[in-house]
Amino acid sequence: MVGMIEQADPAGAPGLAMRRIVACWWPLAMSWLMMGAEMPMVAAVIGRLPSEEPNLAALAAIVYPVSILIEAPIIMLLAASTALVKDWSSYCKLRRFTHTAAAVLTAIHVVTAFTPLYGWLAREVIHAAEPVVEPGRIGLQIMTPWTWAIAMRRFQQGVLIRNERSRVVVAGTLVRLLTVAGILGVGLLSPVRSHFEAPLYGIVLGSLAIACGVLTEAVFIAVQTRPVLRDRVRRAAPAAEAWSWRGFGQFYVPLAMAPVLSIALQPAGAAAMNRMREPLASTACWSSVYGLIFLLRSAGFAFNEVVVALLGEPGAARALWRAASRAALAAVGLLLLIAVTPLGRWWFANVMDLSAELTAVAARAVGIGVLWPGYAMLQSYYQGTLVYARRTRAVTEAVVLYVVVSGVLLLVGVHLVPLRGIDYVLCAFAVAGIAQTLWLWQRSQSILRQLRA
Repeated sequence: MVGMIEQADPAGAPGLAMRRIVACWWPLAMSWLMMGAEMPMVAAVIGRLPSEEPNLAALAAIVYPVSILIEAPIIMLLAASTALVKDWSSYCKLRRFTHTAAAVLTAIHVVTAFTPLYGWLAREVIHAAEPVVEPGRIGLQIMTPWTWAIAMRRFQQGVLIRNERSRVVVAGTLVRLLTVAGILGVGLLSPVRSHFEAPLYGIVLGSLAIACGVLTEAVFIAVQTRPVLRDRVRRAAPAAEAWSWRGFGQFYVPLAMAPVLSIALQPAGAAAMNRMREPLASTACWSSVYGLIFLLRSAGFAFNEVVVALLGEPGAARALWRAASRAALAAVGLLLLIAVTPLGRWWFANVMDLSAELTAVAARAVGIGVLWPGYAMLQSYYQGTLVYARRTRAVTEAVVLYVVVSGVLLLVGVHLVPLRGIDYVLCAFAVAGIAQTLWLWQRSQSILRQLRA
């Protein structure tokens, strides 16, 4: 590996063409962008239905963060599949792991959603307001298929990306988004609304749309992967050195720990908001505010795979840095424009259809997250560098720092800071995210110096 790094960017080598970076980046960025549009779309529809505040709060504080936390250990299957599935034997081994992990995590989801454990989690841990508890239970139960569908989708997506079929990933995300939009549209306009208890209709419709969307995408990706398995993976020569389960553990566990630790903070953030000023308004606005910020961060998430794929090319380190820094500035500038102009209020009032009170809360809060899209892009550049060099432990270290800083700030906020919950939580996460970015920068410098030498 050291030899590879030393030869990756020889002195005088021509720089990696920006068009190659864009060609590799845009399909994955589009996929993330469309996924980022899902939450604002669901929140916008729930905001147009009865009992918008408790249903939006249930989606933001319970359904979405708990579902993602349970499936967090299999998020990095995309990276594992891209890196490890080189022949039919490795495909079968990783498929067996995927099904086993998905079965265990789905069982955890069922226990959480369908037993008294849910009441303890919602009331004692998340500290949800009582009107939010029952919508959260119903939504979490509807989301039961989520984890297994995500596991199979990400596993198969890695196979597609490794075999240069990344545009299929975009098509799959489009299928998912169209499914979500179709169910939301039918549910919003259909007379079937009258058959549901009005206070719960919003969370039923939103959760059903999300669950069906990811199931449809998983089926589409599975069908599209079959020709690749038949024509490429089955016919590939056996790898010179087959990976062992021990080696897989050493590679995957540090990667898997990063999203687990990071995502665990979403319920923690909800719990903090529920213990601070204006808890219902804060959690009701969270889906809309976080969804908008996530939308502008989405291209940054996709850049991680681009760095891993292209960093070995001559001149890539400098070219990728130019692309990352320019994209970071553009994303921060766009979110700043939304925050300081009437665009923010227009978005939350007209697109998200929030009440005047919630619009005022959301428009103020979004400005606090203005740096999030910028450091997300830089994190992908530094993290991709570390993954390229197989130093995945440093990625986990950075996330641990993020969790510690966030946790300390949230505890301080709950006990000492008299601020509105959503404002303080966004600020705490921003400070922790900057600390995480600086740690990744520091840990990747030795690799980048060798690449640029």
